[in-house]
Amino acid sequence: MEAYCVKCKEKREIGSPEPTFTSSGTPATRGKCPVCDTGLYRMGKTPAHEGIEKPEVQPKASKKKTHKRKGKLVIVESPAKAKTVGRILGKEYSVKASVGHVRDLLRSQISVDVDNDFTPKYRVPNEKRVVLKGLKADSAKASEVFIATDPDREGEAIAWHLIEAAEIEPEIVKRVVFHEITKTAVEDAFPKPRLIDMDLVDAQQARRILDRLVGYNLSPLLWSKVRGRLSAGRVQSVALRMVVEREREISGFIPQEYWTIDAGFVNHQKPPDFKARLTRCDGAKAGLTSEAEVKELVKDIEAADYRVVGVKHGQRIRKPVAPFTTSTMQQTASRRFNYTARKTMAIAQQLYEGLDVGEGDSYGLITYMRTDSTQVSNDAIRDVRQFIGERFGKEFLPENPIIYRARARGAQEAHEAIRPTSVSRTPERIKSYLSADQFKLYDLIWRRFVASQMRPAEYDTLAIEIEGLST
Repeated sequence: MEAYCVKCKEKREIGSPEPTFTSSGTPATRGKCPVCDTGLYRMGKTPAHEGIEKPEVQPKASKKKTHKRKGKLVIVESPAKAKTVGRILGKEYSVKASVGHVRDLLRSQISVDVDNDFTPKYRVPNEKRVVLKGLKADSAKASEVFIATDPDREGEAIAWHLIEAAEIEPEIVKRVVFHEITKTAVEDAFPKPRLIDMDLVDAQQARRILDRLVGYNLSPLLWSKVRGRLSAGRVQSVALRMVVEREREISGFIPQEYWTIDAGFVNHQKPPDFKARLTRCDGAKAGLTSEAEVKELVKDIEAADYRVVGVKHGQRIRKPVAPFTTSTMQQTASRRFNYTARKTMAIAQQLYEGLDVGEGDSYGLITYMRTDSTQVSNDAIRDVRQFIGERFGKEFLPENPIIYRARARGAQEAHEAIRPTSVSRTPERIKSYLSADQFKLYDLIWRRFVASQMRPAEYDTLAIEIEGLST
């Protein structure tokens, strides 16, 4: 029987295996790593367990309640979010942070029972035991427990794990969600609690299980074939294949020589001067494939006279783009500021969780930053249209609001696009309270949102056709 050795970072045959049982009666095998002598442990029944009497499992005696529950406990993910939400709710609520997930799959083994409907085996990490112990004690005293983790799959899974791991009584649990950390959004959410959405929880668990099955089986192969500490994940492995396939296409591409000719035209009587590109030569499309051919043409072009044979006036309309989703925000921040996706999300998290911008308290500056939706609430559309009319003038305001629909199949329509929580909180007004990186990203989000509800830009175009005269 093999088990994963934490020190060797690979599976080893269990040396001196000893069949045993856990305190809950589950069969297991204990032994040593034959290479480094580290203790190995693996759950599961083996032939060696036959004939060994299973220990009697004593049920835990239920403790009688000796105290009266009182107070309202709110649990969120991060201390920064807890601070902002706590200020909004006031002293009636005690707001605590779980500091992320409180349970995860075991690190020392695959932790997924593939033969039993892919059942995951969870464990509370050592670094989270103190946090969980505190939350368990606080929830045991509270009359109501509000779990206000983020409104997505991860947030829903954290909420479910908290109830399970902290043994919070289901009848006192209330799940609340809000997409922006503002006084209005938070106060509106608490009177409208709901149950845990197990569909979202199962979706997160499925992704986590796939991460483990792919990574646990492929990563050791990378360690032995490439180098240690490399990882192969559910998403990155597929993405890497796409990159490699594209790179092979690029490497296999046979480049062809291609030339263009531009000429500057000067009209001394009616400026301005302009540049024109050669598009046709002797009635055929100009396909220039060699320098020698270009040089011969340039000689003829320089010696010829020209006349204007056509002038075409036109108009081009450029519609505003939709407010940011997570991916479009990351792409734009990378292009504009050379930010990595990780850096962009870290800054966005700070803007979402709340900052003090001279208004007395900390408030979230943007809506939730993990979204694939371009939808915007009716209240936000009303506010931004009023702002555009007052700040820029009625000529910049379209007659009707611009409604954006999700393009991605399966987009979470309950979420909003990424936008400022208050359009009147302009970047210039709060610049002195933000770091340079925070200001850049907030300014980007604010401008994108305001522009998304403006009239399309209109451009006048002018196309002039020039013909060379034979000499």
